[in-house]
Amino acid sequence: MPGSIQSLERAAAVLRLLAGGERRLGLSDVASSLGLAKGTTHGILRTLQQEGFVEQEPVSGKYQLGAELLRLGNSYLDVHELRARALVWTDDLARSSGEAAYLGVLHQHGVLIVHHVFRPDDGRQVLEVGAMQPLHSTALGKVLSAFDPVAHNEVAEGELAALTARTVTGSAEFESVLELTRSRGWGSDLEETWDGVASVAAPVYDRRRMPVGAVGVTGAVERLCDADGIRSRLVAAVRDCARAVSRDLGAGRF
Repeated sequence: MPGSIQSLERAAAVLRLLAGGERRLGLSDVASSLGLAKGTTHGILRTLQQEGFVEQEPVSGKYQLGAELLRLGNSYLDVHELRARALVWTDDLARSSGEAAYLGVLHQHGVLIVHHVFRPDDGRQVLEVGAMQPLHSTALGKVLSAFDPVAHNEVAEGELAALTARTVTGSAEFESVLELTRSRGWGSDLEETWDGVASVAAPVYDRRRMPVGAVGVTGAVERLCDADGIRSRLVAAVRDCARAVSRDLGAGRF
């Protein structure tokens, strides 16, 4: 039976070390903790950094786990499982809110709609499962960008195109929007993607408390908003739905 590959064992040891204890570690810390020479450790870290598994903080020079690990970790969660767990809750969300409900995941620099529940009325609607939405302007996209490091990296590297007169296109302003989204636990889109349309969304987590998607509702501004912005009852309904789906995925109560 073939033996193990030492370089892979050492790389795995580095990743495990960075995953526990201190959030960031310097080269000397990693080398001494694993009993490796600094040159060997630096080579491993440099390779892991090139592959996106490790990131280096520019100011301190310390290392931490990279966003690519989150992408790989999330791959275990089949999108169909996510959708299956969300079916009942998104149906309830559409019924209680009176608006169309959406479930989205990060895919190719955008938001892939994996489930769509029609608004519960007789109006003409088009099924949008499989459609792509932008990360920087939609409520689903802002939530993913705020809570998922991989999504944040992708939107930071792309162009913040002006889709309407209200779209945020400045990097500093967009980061402020994401900070607000993180602080309140939900994101909104007030005519930033389509004129006359608003939306609100919240993150969905798996059993490791990793963000794996976002759920929200979309509809006409006059229905979703009041003088203070998105109606509070809709924010509460969306957040309750996101929590319920997360609990079904093993995230527990939060």
